[in-house]
Amino acid sequence: MTIAPARQVAYDVLDRVEGGAWASELLLSAASSLESRDAGLASEIVFGVLRFRAQLDFLIERFGAPRKLDKEVRTALRMGVYQLRYLERIPAHAAVMESVELVKRARKRSATGMVNAVLRKVDRSAVGWPTREVELSCPEWLLERWERNHGLEAARAIALAALEEPRKYLRGTRMQDIGSQSIVPLLELERGQTFLDLCAAPGNKTAQALEAGVRAVASDVHLHRLRELRGLAADLVVLDGTKPLPFARRFDRILVDAPCSGTGTLGRNPEIKWRLRPEDLADLHGRQVALLRNALGALAPGGLMVYSTCSLEPEENRDVVAEAAAGRVVKGSERLPGREAGDGFQAAVIKSDESANG
Repeated sequence: MTIAPARQVAYDVLDRVEGGAWASELLLSAASSLESRDAGLASEIVFGVLRFRAQLDFLIERFGAPRKLDKEVRTALRMGVYQLRYLERIPAHAAVMESVELVKRARKRSATGMVNAVLRKVDRSAVGWPTREVELSCPEWLLERWERNHGLEAARAIALAALEEPRKYLRGTRMQDIGSQSIVPLLELERGQTFLDLCAAPGNKTAQALEAGVRAVASDVHLHRLRELRGLAADLVVLDGTKPLPFARRFDRILVDAPCSGTGTLGRNPEIKWRLRPEDLADLHGRQVALLRNALGALAPGGLMVYSTCSLEPEENRDVVAEAAAGRVVKGSERLPGREAGDGFQAAVIKSDESANG
């Protein structure tokens, strides 16, 4: 039996995401050879499965699958249930038979009868979800910390926003989330100022800063990611910002948009909520503190810096600023998914320590 290209690509991407890859990056290359309709279906299946994973796993067991499944079988079942229950205009026979065929091709032929039987029971009747973790398709530990830090209603809104396909925002010729666009204005840029973007890739914020007429240096630890900035009127430097910075001069404005857990971007990166662990936050915190401290040493007297993340977690925001820049915060900014449009962001505007800089 032939498997539709969209379903084969979706299965391959989901299989690799289970191994630690990123869905958006894989789809960009894997779907490039597909017709637009097939590429759209592949993307819909991949992100739908990742967003609704907890609901899908509950339904798989409810419709008769054993709790313990090989990952290849579970991936095919998640795809099948998602198409049958969550998507309109998908022929049921195609979703069932091609899911069975995917299991065969994964050399799990002994599971094909079970997969066929489970998927033929799938319907669209109302379900009483057993826990809020299943209902909101989000790990309970994340829900608990959002409730603690932002309140019950906000926590639920964040989780619900992560189940929606993110709206696309265009700034000039670049796609840039509306939350991301809110960060650079905090720097109060003026023409002629020197500007350092310490974690610049993929370059959207550097491009936004250049609109103000600054003289920009854009750096990143990864050369392949820094190549995405070619064509921008900025000096490009490969460096690890957690180590002492090599610049002889100091900068009027610095942006540290730090690598983070990304919990404000779960709508576009849903695999994060299944991959992140509480202990990861301590490691991220240490690197973020190093970035901020090194950047502060490169800030000119009278200068301003913005430290920002697309994380909602205090360990990566409030606690980093308190440890590395206590007493120097001018103002802060917070955007929560479900409350404000776009991705979640937190930012702190930090002034230079003029006495320390002479």
